[in-house]
Amino acid sequence: QVQLVESGGGLVQPGGSLRLSCAASGFTFNNYRMRWYRQAPGKKRELVAHITETGSTTDYADSVKSRFTISRDNAKNTVYLQMNSLKPDDTAVYYCNAIYTRGMISEYWGQGTQVTVSS
Repeated sequence: QVQLVESGGGLVQPGGSLRLSCAASGFTFNNYRMRWYRQAPGKKRELVAHITETGSTTDYADSVKSRFTISRDNAKNTVYLQMNSLKPDDTAVYYCNAIYTRGMISEYWGQGTQVTVSS
């Protein structure tokens, strides 16, 4: 059974930090690219960060560059999102996504974790 389980969300003051984790099971984790998306109320889901299968390449939305860092530990089947200098605009539900694109497409989603940035 495929599972992506996010954790680490919560309430934080502006300027604070949070570290999200996404634990994967039920598929070959190191064959999948991993992504973090977020969706704020009334807005479309947006791609926040992306990391390749080995972790050699990362990419970020302009709105989070230099503040967020995506990383992965293939030995632990886990991907992380370190979020620093958080702003109220970062408030959203954050979703973990796994995607396999070599030939056939295979994609999985986590259930999401709420991040609220407020004083």
